[in-house]
Parts: sequence; C-alpha cells; structure tokens
Amino acid sequence: MAHARGTFEVKLTPQADESAAGTGLARMTLDKQFHGDLEATSQGQMLSAGTAVQGSAGYVALERVRGTLQGRAGTFVLQHHGLMNRGTPSLTITVVPDSGTEGLTGIAGTMGITIADGRHSYDFEHTLPETA
Repeated sequence: MAHARGTFEVKLTPQADESAAGTGLARMTLDKQFHGDLEATSQGQMLSAGTAVQGSAGYVALERVRGTLQGRAGTFVLQHHGLMNRGTPSLTITVVPDSGTEGLTGIAGTMGITIADGRHSYDFEHTLPETA
C-alpha cells in the first residue's frame, strides 16, 4: 500500500429539497481541491441526517475525483460513510471498486481525513496496478 498525503479545500453548497423540510435531512453539493501527493478536483453529492440528540448525526456522500496521483492521471469515485454518536465520530471513505479510469484504472484504497485548526488534510492509503 502506498500513502498519498496533502491538504484540501472543500466548498459545501446546500441544495433546496422541499420534500425534506422539517425531517432533519439535508442535501449538499461538494467541490474540493486536493493538493500534495494527489493533485485533483472533485465534485459530489452529500446527504446528511441530524437528530434531536446533540452530537449525533450521519452522512453519506459520493464524489468523483479527477487528477493526478503518482504521475498517473484519471478519475475515481470515493464513497463516504460518516457517523457522530453523541460526539464520537467515525468515518470511512473508500474507493468504489472498478471506478478508476485512464491511468488510475484498478485503483483501490481508503482515505482518512483530519481537520485541525480549520485546515483539512488527507491520508490516502491506496494500491495501483503496475503499468505495462
């Protein structure tokens, strides 16, 4: 497994959804800029659910990443599954199997995110098939 590390900026934009009004559910678009070992942009969709208990919530998201990793260009999709259980977070971000294209065909892995002092960073543990 290789590690790619760096920082990213994210912009979340709430989307109007009248059918979810008053349910605690929300939908947002996300736009990211990755810097470091992964130089890329991504666009995606996020669904979230809040609860009546402070510190408890959940979200799922899918984002298509387009950029360069280890000198190889292409796209892949990340799937997010995040929970807050009374203030205790858990987050899993995984490459969707067989979502890699072009030079990133065959990519697999998981991404960890750290937020400290308002700054986002990533640690992307991944594998890529050997090139011919």
